Amino acid sequence: MDRNTAERGASNRGMLYHEVQESKLCAVHCVNTVLQGPFFSEFDLAALASDLDLTERQMMVGSVTGDYFPEVSHNVSLDGDFSIQVLQKALEVWNLQVIPLNSPMAEPAQIDPEKESAFICHLQDHWFCIRKVNGEWYNFDSLYAAPEHLSKFYLSAYLDSLKSFGWSIFLVRGDFPKDCPMTSSEASNGYGQWLLPEDAERITKSCNSKIGDGRHQPSDSGTVVDDEDEDLKAAIAASLMESSSSSAAAVVAETAGDSKNEHETSKGKNE
Repeated sequence: MDRNTAERGASNRGMLYHEVQESKLCAVHCVNTVLQGPFFSEFDLAALASDLDLTERQMMVGSVTGDYFPEVSHNVSLDGDFSIQVLQKALEVWNLQVIPLNSPMAEPAQIDPEKESAFICHLQDHWFCIRKVNGEWYNFDSLYAAPEHLSKFYLSAYLDSLKSFGWSIFLVRGDFPKDCPMTSSEASNGYGQWLLPEDAERITKSCNSKIGDGRHQPSDSGTVVDDEDEDLKAAIAASLMESSSSSAAAVVAETAGDSKNEHETSKGKNE
């Protein structure tokens, strides 16, 4: 079955999966809307961030410079902002590849973006996804009450506008999940919702009529909700502490070994 034939069969029964901003979990919302289902939680991404931190610390043992602080996570902040490496790791679970849009590999997408399937956009502490679902493009920004439909013409202009305002854009390629089991216990994570395209359009029009033009301006860095998720912060802090302890133990062990070798060498010379 070719790609065009596959797209004729509507995924997720023709519904759109959208997550509305919760605390500072826009990276979680971004990953899940790329996948079109509640596949990852904040704790899943925190675990991936901890694994990446531990790997980085192990690589830096013995070659630590003044610019590297092993006690600080380089992949997640305590308020829940994750690095692009964490998003990449999460999407790799589904055999999806994340490619900077300005790289040579993504050149076809720069010329003809509507032939792709998904883009990830990032500026400062905000992430959001632009995704093609059942042949139509939508902006799944979690600051929106519902996905916003984008015409193929506007898609290219919007991406160019985002780039001009300093947004980092990444192309996502691979075999995307076709369906999410909406009847399972994992079908909802508390901030996700399934919408028919016409319902999403109705919600978007309603919001725009109340607050004026609700379109996300490219100059916005992405204002996020101020209410902090204490469970999230505690989980991230715990994961960072655990990985820091493991790293510290490795450093102590290596340092002890080096000291022992130096002592034996010195002793041999004195004899």
